[in-house]
Amino acid sequence: MAKVGAQRAAELTGKSKSTIQRAMKSGKVSFELDGNNRRVIDVAELERAFGLKPQESEQNEQKAVEAELEKASQMIEMERLKMRIKMLEDQLDDAKEQIEDLKEQRGSWQKQAQQTLITSQYSQKQAEELKAELKERAERARTRRQQEMQRRMQRMNAHNQNKTGKGGPIGEQKKDSAMSLDFQGLWQKIRGQDDTKKTA
Repeated sequence: MAKVGAQRAAELTGKSKSTIQRAMKSGKVSFELDGNNRRVIDVAELERAFGLKPQESEQNEQKAVEAELEKASQMIEMERLKMRIKMLEDQLDDAKEQIEDLKEQRGSWQKQAQQTLITSQYSQKQAEELKAELKERAERARTRRQQEMQRRMQRMNAHNQNKTGKGGPIGEQKKDSAMSLDFQGLWQKIRGQDDTKKTA
């Protein structure tokens, strides 16, 4: 290893020259005498006793390394942020697509609901029309039955009057009168049933 004097030793260690000299006198640092009878210290001894101060070139190199590390760290952080932004943009695109799908589905549901409502209203109208038609048919049938019964009664009354006018036997007149009364009772019964059904 190289040997240096007190001045150079102070520069290497960052200590003062007087500190180095006191250390040599006290024996804290061993030294040798060179050919000019000057005290010199081994650099390894200085490093052991005080530690060596980084040299300017080493400091510059350390600073360059730190700068490169900082630059690399910034680049990594930028890439991370870019990836994060890309991921958020993809999520936003997915959300937009989902919103569009939901809008389309909502429109389809609204159309289906309107069609169902229209169909329901149409079916209800058909049911009401059919009910009214059935009621009208029943009324027409009842009216026809009444008219037919009235015609029959009129024919029977006319027939009975003809027989009475001709002076037929009293027994036949009573028989015809009884038949007429029975027929009228039957007619009243039928009318009563029709009126009951109509009320129900």
